[in-house]
Amino acid sequence: MGSPRDRMIVSAALLIRERGAHATAISDVLEHSGAPRGSAYHHFPGGRTQLLCEAVDYAAEHIARRISSAATAVKALDLIVENFRNQLTDSGFRAGCPVVAVAVEADGTDVLTRAGAAFTRWIDLIDERLQADGASPDHAAELAMLITTSIEGAVLVTRTTGNSTALDLVHRQLRALVTAASGDGKA
Repeated sequence: MGSPRDRMIVSAALLIRERGAHATAISDVLEHSGAPRGSAYHHFPGGRTQLLCEAVDYAAEHIARRISSAATAVKALDLIVENFRNQLTDSGFRAGCPVVAVAVEADGTDVLTRAGAAFTRWIDLIDERLQADGASPDHAAELAMLITTSIEGAVLVTRTTGNSTALDLVHRQLRALVTAASGDGKA
């Protein structure tokens, strides 16, 4: 199950995606993770800001692994959307993206910088995947940005409306664009 530190980071990311950053207190993270009370001060001497930064890094790595593990850009798109769709429906449409939640509520530049780095990493990985599938560098860069921002927006609309219409539509439209950009017509 991991060390108390690892459990706290995962718990923070899970709680933030449902409650937001401001509504997630260290005491909530301790309770959710089952970590001893002294763990927060021991493992996160930078306090709440350090915990938020590391939760963003964890979420960033989770999505980056999905993108990197996909054989094609279409498969990466499918994996990302499937991940968000599952977490939304499994949570009764309460769980969004923890990186977005932290970015929207960020008080300090450290947390905002980490969130920006997460988005940049995802965009870069999608760009690389698109180019590997045959998209031109300029088209791949634009499409990678469109994919990331469209999915994040669709997750927000899906979460707030309580139905997956927006996510399904965005997935379908992006899938067509990614398939066309790859030049092979295969999905």
